[in-house]
Amino acid sequence: MSHPYWPFFDLVVRTPRLELRYPTDEQLVEVADLAARGIHPPDVMPFTVPWTDAPSPGLERSTLKHHWGLRAGLTAESWGLAFVTVVDGAIVGMQSIHGKDFAVTKTVETGSWLGMAHQGQGLGKEMRAAVLHLAFAGLGAQVAFSGASVDNEQSMGVSRALGYEDDGFLVVAVRGQAQREIRFRLERERWEERRRDDIVIEGLAPCLPLLGAGGS
Repeated sequence: MSHPYWPFFDLVVRTPRLELRYPTDEQLVEVADLAARGIHPPDVMPFTVPWTDAPSPGLERSTLKHHWGLRAGLTAESWGLAFVTVVDGAIVGMQSIHGKDFAVTKTVETGSWLGMAHQGQGLGKEMRAAVLHLAFAGLGAQVAFSGASVDNEQSMGVSRALGYEDDGFLVVAVRGQAQREIRFRLERERWEERRRDDIVIEGLAPCLPLLGAGGS
């Protein structure tokens, strides 16, 4: 079914292992339930905003509100798309991509998470590869940034495996403590060296004007 007023609902990125889909409200409820079942051990906080510390049902409600806010706040000058990651018909996590003044900067930032039951299977790398294909092949990005807390070895491993280069660090306050966030940068030329030919994007053309993008 086509969605002429909000074409993101028709946007899909497919790899041989998974799909990235723009979520419906029903799927966001599944996302909230998945997050409530656990993303990380309680003594670890991989996010700069510790949203997973909220007890149920506050966590689930804040998850819904966050994604509704992304929809409501989307403009060509400042946007965020958070996709559900679907494997064999089941939602296993989320992969996001954000742009600010993209028409000028051609720059994006990505972030992601997986439910604990789905970690350690290579899905984090596959979903990042999918969203990078959307960024570079679909939107015409020139640079993609990502970040990870200094103790998030899995996320840093994904970035380095996909060709990102170290880009310094930030010091952020997390749970009342100073924590380093390692920054990573992937430029288009580096991405082209590893470009895959088995990732497919569907339904992108109607979305491009809403993101300040012309494609490539």
